[in-house]
Amino acid sequence: MTSTEQPPEDAHGHPHGQPHGHTHSHGPAAPVSKHLRKVIAAVLIPFSAAVLVGLAVLWPGGTPSHQRTGVGFDRQTQQAKVVALQKVDCKTVNAGQTPSNGDTSTAEGQEAKRSQQGLCGKATIEVTTGKEKGRTFTEIVQPDAPRQLHKGQGVIVAYAPDAPRDLQYSVTDVNRRFPMALLAGIFALAVVVVGRLRGVMALVALVVSFAVLTLFILPAILQGSNPLLVAVVGSSAIMLIALYMCHGLSARTSVAVLGTLVSLVLIGLLGSLFIGWASLTGNTDDNTGLIHGLYPNIDMSGLLLAGVIIGSLGVLDDVTVTQTSAVWELHEANPTMGPRGLYRAGIRIGRDHIASVVNTLVLAYAGAALPLLLLFSIAQSSVGTVANSELVAEEIVRTLVGSIGLVASVPVTTALAALVVSADRPAVAARGPVRGGRGRRRKK
Repeated sequence: MTSTEQPPEDAHGHPHGQPHGHTHSHGPAAPVSKHLRKVIAAVLIPFSAAVLVGLAVLWPGGTPSHQRTGVGFDRQTQQAKVVALQKVDCKTVNAGQTPSNGDTSTAEGQEAKRSQQGLCGKATIEVTTGKEKGRTFTEIVQPDAPRQLHKGQGVIVAYAPDAPRDLQYSVTDVNRRFPMALLAGIFALAVVVVGRLRGVMALVALVVSFAVLTLFILPAILQGSNPLLVAVVGSSAIMLIALYMCHGLSARTSVAVLGTLVSLVLIGLLGSLFIGWASLTGNTDDNTGLIHGLYPNIDMSGLLLAGVIIGSLGVLDDVTVTQTSAVWELHEANPTMGPRGLYRAGIRIGRDHIASVVNTLVLAYAGAALPLLLLFSIAQSSVGTVANSELVAEEIVRTLVGSIGLVASVPVTTALAALVVSADRPAVAARGPVRGGRGRRRKK
């Protein structure tokens, strides 16, 4: 074909088989259709307004005060340091007390007998914070204790003002603030180095998420507000702030928000149904029992459902953003692909994502509950017996409901993204053919 010959043109004035005059080197194109922007705004603006109203109505005045029980986490604590440590015979410090009946054949008696054998640690602890800063007391550490102390170590001590003076302080934990802070610093550095500006915005969004959790969700539940309503409003606020802050105010992000919202609604409905159907109370351990004792008006099953919604949000964000980005990139690679083709290609990517995410959730639960699963294994309990116990059934329902929401988020978000990104094609074509004959073929 010579340079004067023109190939047949398509309906838009472009030569068949030739690239259109505009290029896509500027990155993923956001939809520019005014009608499309109006549709997205018509959904997200009322939703955002409802979230703001919910925050204003349910906003607590702070965590309600109560008289400390001295049980578990509900104790007064201070910082302290081990200033001296010496080894002594366990018998001389009464490390273990034999039962009053003198029977050492029982489990209690055997433990007391073992406690009186070997060398115990006699630690001198100095309180370093609080009104009694500088006060010292003695702590006996048995040789088989899981936590051993050493000189110079920072510890956390519990203070019981009503106890006899010699028994007012006791070591409850070690001070691990420095390694935790160092690890957090390494994490932040890695996120910023790899993610750059996006990484910085992700860290800011993480701080905001924790602020919403600690300043709104937790105090509002303690104030007696409905845990499910608080979780929905708080999760929605976190979702809007985190997604738009990390990914920008665009149609792509808006589609991810809509997909996340639909999935959260499904998780809330399924969670409410099966938590009630399975008669899960949400009061399964010492911590939840303490909460119920201090604040009996809190709906513990509602608190369980709130935890399901909040726990699912983080993984949902990942899935919906990934699916939306995949569809946008597919459209960028092939602008002529219609919504059906985009959906089919996007859902193939989503299936791989589903497989990995579901497996991650199950393994994460198994890893966290490994000691509990070991106890059931020691007791030689059947799988049915283990699954039927409320402590395990609660986690099974939490995992499965969240997984169903994650699975549903893939086709929902992919379909929304395919419809939205393909709806912009007429606006792109409306630019018309590029002048200057750039569509002609060169001489062969």
